Amino acid sequence: MPPYRKVKRNYSKPFFSNRRRGLSGLPLLLFTLAIISATVGLLAFAFAARDDIDYAARGVLDLPRATPTLYPSQHAQGGITLYTEGSVEEALAELELAVMQRPRNIDYLYEYGRILIELDRFAQAVEIGDRAMAAVPDDPRGYALKARALMWSDPGAAIPLAVSGLERDANFAPLHAALAIAYTNIGRYSEGYQRGLLATQLDPLDSFSHRAFAIPLIYTDRRNQAIAALETAVSINPNLTAPYFELALQYRQQDYQEMAVGIYRRILQLEPNNAKAYLRICQTYAEVGEFLTATPFCETATELDENYADAWQWLGQMRYTRRNYEGTLEAMEKCVELGSTAVECYYMRGWSYYVLDQCPKAWDVLQEARLYTREPHIIGIIDDGLASVRANCPGYEDARLPTQIPPTPIPPTPIGGI
Repeated sequence: MPPYRKVKRNYSKPFFSNRRRGLSGLPLLLFTLAIISATVGLLAFAFAARDDIDYAARGVLDLPRATPTLYPSQHAQGGITLYTEGSVEEALAELELAVMQRPRNIDYLYEYGRILIELDRFAQAVEIGDRAMAAVPDDPRGYALKARALMWSDPGAAIPLAVSGLERDANFAPLHAALAIAYTNIGRYSEGYQRGLLATQLDPLDSFSHRAFAIPLIYTDRRNQAIAALETAVSINPNLTAPYFELALQYRQQDYQEMAVGIYRRILQLEPNNAKAYLRICQTYAEVGEFLTATPFCETATELDENYADAWQWLGQMRYTRRNYEGTLEAMEKCVELGSTAVECYYMRGWSYYVLDQCPKAWDVLQEARLYTREPHIIGIIDDGLASVRANCPGYEDARLPTQIPPTPIPPTPIGGI
């Protein structure tokens, strides 16, 4: 047994010593700061990823999951993917979210503006172009957006904008493409042709450049080359419907109605509920006198979009050819109610009232119809209707016929009614 050792204790000292052990002074301070920094970083990460954490936790607990919040870049990339797939409206919604979160990001603004133009929302596209130019004045994309939004309605304003953009980047193809259309619209066909050709050379994979090049080709009666340009545009992105409509119109104007109908049916494969494609099929059959075949397509267009004034107009015209005057009135009244100024919605309505022995309405509507046309042929039809009312309706024998105003021809745009 080991000998007992007596521990000597100094009772003048406290039992628990106050002598510092381990870290002290500066090391302790650094250690504390490191702990705080790590804690703050962990909290920041948790806050940033709170949606993902919540999403995962709800999955473990078998609770309903909330959709994680996406970053602006994810919305933008999703929008571009949807656009490439042909889902233009959905693409616009995604890019709108990206722009809302990053309102001065030129990449998001440009893609958003391009889709607005694709959807014919030109006033909004002008605004986005202004925002893009204000955000990054030396970037050509803002100038291209605004020039594209104005090239049809105000080519005189679009041209200096595009030229200013070229001062930032002389090789930016969309600016040359916008100039191709703008110059053509003011009658400078040679300049429009050169700009369109250059745009396709600078960026052969830009669908808009080929579509723009087709415009001066159409105006200079090079239809086959225009068709080739539009076919190239379609091949670059076969999921977008706008180039198909432009291409089909050129086939119609070349009297290739079967080709045009085939293209419209291709659009319906991409978008089964595209009311515009149904209307265009109706119009194409009507052009060759197949009114009975055409009518159901016009009817479908009005069923898909009851606010489609052009579809109601053409449905009324198809009914008129079959002497369905009650049906004509129904369709044409809807056409006028929706704000259309198409003269057909007036003079065919007036003639229908006359045939149905509603002389006062016939007289008033036919008089009104003269306000919506300067086409001599149409004015002749209207005046024949007024003369018929005078000759066959009691009380209108002495009614004065309007004095005919010499018409001023208005040249149609080459892609009007696509």
